[in-house]
Amino acid sequence: MPRAPRTRRRERRIGLLGGSFNPAHDGHRHISLEALRRLDLDEVWWLVSPQNPLKPTAGMAPLATRLADAQAMAQHPRIRVTDIEDRLGTRYTVDTLRQLRRRHRDHRFVWLIGADNLIQIPSWKAWQEIFHTAAVAVFARPSYSLPALAGHAATQFAASRIAEDQAPCLAWRKPPAWVFIRNRLHPASSTSIRAGRAKTAQPVD
Repeated sequence: MPRAPRTRRRERRIGLLGGSFNPAHDGHRHISLEALRRLDLDEVWWLVSPQNPLKPTAGMAPLATRLADAQAMAQHPRIRVTDIEDRLGTRYTVDTLRQLRRRHRDHRFVWLIGADNLIQIPSWKAWQEIFHTAAVAVFARPSYSLPALAGHAATQFAASRIAEDQAPCLAWRKPPAWVFIRNRLHPASSTSIRAGRAKTAQPVD
């Protein structure tokens, strides 16, 4: 398996998993562990968003609650739960990446997303700049993978996609560079968890 050149080992390779984490679940942890292993990363940072601009505020748990739940779920020395976006005052991925690159010039960042977000990313602010700012790793998700790979973002950046067996070197690639990871699929989703909790909370006649 390819590895980064020894001369670059002083630079830390950080995977960034952003989202509402409303709530955090084992699927987030599963993807993070896959990223650590498959991308040869030093750490994965969970960027718990104060408020996703594309999601409604209704039903969004307080940030402190989501951070605490994420801490309880992560349970790994190389998964770091953060409120970076709240401290930076950013709400959009592209702004967060700009700030992180300025503040951590000794880090190599890889933006981690599921196949569902590869489909949605053209609706994000300055989405093409995201690909030009950080390497991107896309992880398979049930029912989303084929539409994602045929979608607008994958097509536009087709020439920047690297082979899956080159994934351990992704952090060292000059953006734009991205890879699709065919990982073991995990069924968990925050939406279904919230729906299950709401159903359980309903009074029984």
